[in-house]
Amino acid sequence: MTTTAEDRARRIKVLIFDVDGVLTDGQLFFLPENNGKPGPDGKLHGLEFKGFTAHDGLGITLARLGGLRVGLITKRESATVALRAQDLKLEFVYQGQAHKTTAVNEILVRAGITIDELAYVGDDVVDLPVMRTCGLAIATANARAEAKAAAHYVTPNGGGHGAGRDAIDFILAAQNKLDSAIEAFLDADNPAAAAADIGTGKM
Repeated sequence: MTTTAEDRARRIKVLIFDVDGVLTDGQLFFLPENNGKPGPDGKLHGLEFKGFTAHDGLGITLARLGGLRVGLITKRESATVALRAQDLKLEFVYQGQAHKTTAVNEILVRAGITIDELAYVGDDVVDLPVMRTCGLAIATANARAEAKAAAHYVTPNGGGHGAGRDAIDFILAAQNKLDSAIEAFLDADNPAAAAADIGTGKM
């Protein structure tokens, strides 16, 4: 019997995102420091910054209200990502992960779940080891062909343009929790909504 993407989504307890090309559109911007001159170590230094969408941020609030635990795994290391993860109040944050299955195995232990209860959203070949083994593999609309081939579901929107929210909506809808999560978020008197909500931007 064929297991549908919706069937897989019903089992999900933890949702993990890649960052570049998933929570962002994949572009990397660099601002050089010291007027572009090398530092004492002889290397150029600067700030890396990225763009994120508010739709994904609100989606993460809905995910928590729907009972999902959320995090990210990325190959790069970025202060910008750390700041955004803090703003989103993510439970699982792993940067500098060239081999993402190591981080996934740690998350499984920390969360007390099995691999079929974990969903992963990716967009490129670095994500394939996780996408090929997790319970629900999701590729973004802008993903490379290899990632789409490994996916059980492809988001209608691209990374940095609501793909994260698409993944959350898909899982919560399959679990019949999306509407109740939205109503919980809209209830100004619901303390759970305030606890699940992301940061205010005051950093």
